[in-house]
Amino acid sequence: MDIIEKKGEFSSRFSRWNGSGTLAGYPFVENVYAPFTPVKRALPMLNLALITSAGAYIDGTEGFDLAAKDGDLEFREFPIEIEAADLRYAAKGYDAKAVTEDRNVQIPIDRLLEYEANAVLGRLNEVWWSLSCYIPNAARVADEMAPKIAERLHRYNVQAALLIPATRLCHQTMGLIARGIENSGIPTVLISVDRAVTTMVRPPRTVYYSGEFGSVAGHPGFPEYQRRIMDETLRLMETFDHPSDRKLVVDLETMVEAARGER
Repeated sequence: MDIIEKKGEFSSRFSRWNGSGTLAGYPFVENVYAPFTPVKRALPMLNLALITSAGAYIDGTEGFDLAAKDGDLEFREFPIEIEAADLRYAAKGYDAKAVTEDRNVQIPIDRLLEYEANAVLGRLNEVWWSLSCYIPNAARVADEMAPKIAERLHRYNVQAALLIPATRLCHQTMGLIARGIENSGIPTVLISVDRAVTTMVRPPRTVYYSGEFGSVAGHPGFPEYQRRIMDETLRLMETFDHPSDRKLVVDLETMVEAARGER
């Protein structure tokens, strides 16, 4: 299945977009159908890949290029052992304050390792991937990035992938990457806080709630909330039997906690 169903139409509209640094008039991708690969293993048997578009890079290395009209089409691969203090963020379209304070709001390494230690998850893959948060040229994402990332996941024998966007634009980018990964035979799940964009792009499995850009996987310094999002996301991933999106109930549970004075 095509990652972008009307790629020529998108490319034509994109060539006319002024690329002024804002998303005013930006021609978001609109798909009708979605690929779908069933989850064939239970969570305790999965090797799970983590892909984020927070623009993470190692301190002292060159960050992502946020000025190019097409965006920076490179991605970074990190071992899970890398320390949070060694990461920096090329941020555009979100405030990096939350992820700098607590990387788990966009890169939930600690939460997923807890699940691995408690046998909820088979294992977190030994490396994770970071993309730029600003890649306007969706056609190049489909043609160049998605196949390369899918190839890396297959090389690590990944059985499922969790995708976490950081901005409105990278909800599109990550949705397209998810489509490409599923085309290659690996199931995915994407956490969305911008349902309008993900509904247009049509990633195969989306879970959504009313969160914030830059802290899509939970609030900084609030591990219980982060666990709630991760737990519900991963358990829902197993239950999808066709492409769709499902709402997380994390907001309702958190309001109940607040009403009780527990938070």
